[in-house]
Amino acid sequence: MSLWPEEGLWRHPDFLKLWSAETVSQFGTQISLLALPLVAIDVLHVSAFKVAALTTAEFLPFLVVSLPAGVWVDRLPRRPILIAGDLARAGLLASIPIAYWMDVLTIWQLYGVGFFVGIATVFFDVAYQSYLPSLVERRQIIDGNSKLEISRSAAQTGGPGLAGVLIGLLKAPPAILIDAVSFLASALFILRIRKTETSQRERAPRRKMRIELREGLSYVLRHPYLKNIAASTALYNFFGMLGFAVLIVFARRELHLAPLAIGVAFSIGNLGAMMAALTANRISGRVGVGRTIILSSVIGGPIFLIIPFAPHGNAALAVIVPALIVGTFAGVTYNIVQLSLRQAFTPERIQGRMNSVMRFIVWGTIPLGSLTGGALASSIGLKATLIVSGVGCSLAFLPVLFSPVRSVREMPEPLEDEESVVDVLLADTEAAVVPTPHV
Repeated sequence: MSLWPEEGLWRHPDFLKLWSAETVSQFGTQISLLALPLVAIDVLHVSAFKVAALTTAEFLPFLVVSLPAGVWVDRLPRRPILIAGDLARAGLLASIPIAYWMDVLTIWQLYGVGFFVGIATVFFDVAYQSYLPSLVERRQIIDGNSKLEISRSAAQTGGPGLAGVLIGLLKAPPAILIDAVSFLASALFILRIRKTETSQRERAPRRKMRIELREGLSYVLRHPYLKNIAASTALYNFFGMLGFAVLIVFARRELHLAPLAIGVAFSIGNLGAMMAALTANRISGRVGVGRTIILSSVIGGPIFLIIPFAPHGNAALAVIVPALIVGTFAGVTYNIVQLSLRQAFTPERIQGRMNSVMRFIVWGTIPLGSLTGGALASSIGLKATLIVSGVGCSLAFLPVLFSPVRSVREMPEPLEDEESVVDVLLADTEAAVVPTPHV
């Protein structure tokens, strides 16, 4: 399938609005990704552990509210959830420059903003991943995810460099205001989507929260593809965030890189993500869906083992940038293909809970990884922590390698009787004990 079809999503006005919303907010988000830790490092002068704890606060909601969020996303229309998530994040982020100008900014406000922005992001992301399959046709899902990933990759490529310039000119707290404005713009684009969405309440009777939670958990943890994809992604996220939580501190305090140099490194490094967004569809078509998932997870880990051995000063860029290019190419290829596979074979009525359970498992490891990274950095040092991160990421491919995922050649077509397939996977859900994923 061509990346630029003559018909389809380029002539799909509602998808184009969703794509525009994602593009605007992604560029804004790149500013805060660099600015928030730099506020903690350069303005508040906190320790490496407290900087890592900021990442923990941002991702803790994925452990706390992901599962009930999936139930509500399956019960309610998804577009209002997307708009509310954007508006909430805009207001929360705007409070940081306001507090800075009033000279009352503290690390505790950063933790609070990070936590509540995380809650809004949980609801937004679960609704967003569940909304796409209802907005476009099933055969267009991988094309839609690729286009959305182009925006994310473009933002990751140009955003950090722009963020470095803005932070250098305005300082980190005022630069965050631009991210707040981007979320307002995103909400306006989503508000203009015209397609009427059928309320999930009309499709099935509402049941108790615990029953619907069990259904979502049972569906994912019994599914032969989902449970292995979840395990692989969770391992990579845990060890990846273990290192990323201290990477900017390592670059700033040990490699002595300026904020602009750090931003440029991330911008150039994210060219790999852009290349993946443009080619993932063709790669999976040629290599096969399952093999693409496995190969990208094999490549993505070991490359980060070279970052801890980068020299000091700007010479470090010669090591960091190539590692980031290869790593982001592998990571984005993996994300596009596995997400499209998940969306393709999951019935509409359980999309929200499937995505929320996956987020609970694979993003729930992120705050644990960042907290562990901060603790390790305080005890064994920044460089040794990054080495542990690289070794762990190198082993994350094992669950998908030893799974039925490797046999998937093409993206599956819609099932003739999706409801009966779900019923088989959810059999005896009422009697099941809700499992606790290993972390």
